[in-house]
Amino acid sequence: METSQSNEPCTSPSSSAFPAGDPACDLVTVPARQGLEAVDILRRGAADAVGPVLHDDGCDTLGFLVPAGTAACWDVPGSTCTETDGRGLRLTPMPPVEGSDWLLPPGEADLATDPVVLRRALGEAARLIEAADSCR
Repeated sequence: METSQSNEPCTSPSSSAFPAGDPACDLVTVPARQGLEAVDILRRGAADAVGPVLHDDGCDTLGFLVPAGTAACWDVPGSTCTETDGRGLRLTPMPPVEGSDWLLPPGEADLATDPVVLRRALGEAARLIEAADSCR
């Protein structure tokens, strides 16, 4: 599994907190195994390190809500970031994507995940998975 080693990490386009009102956000999608490891890593860290997280019904992928504009500089191999151009997903109790559900719903995690923190967690998760798989 590849990880990004960029010397110039993408910085959050603004604050990682959603502004008041009806916030827009981008969606970083990763394979479920790496995403679940990243969620564990983020939850062991700072209390507000992980925002709302979606999973698909097939449990193949996880989606991390990040501040709108993140997709413009997202380059982590093995993941995608859906660009919204200001027409992003909205933070609502109902999953915004058909065929998905909340792993961490908005009521439990009201902040978008900081893209810089997410990048580090996904890299660490990829290294853990690679190490575990090489022990088999």
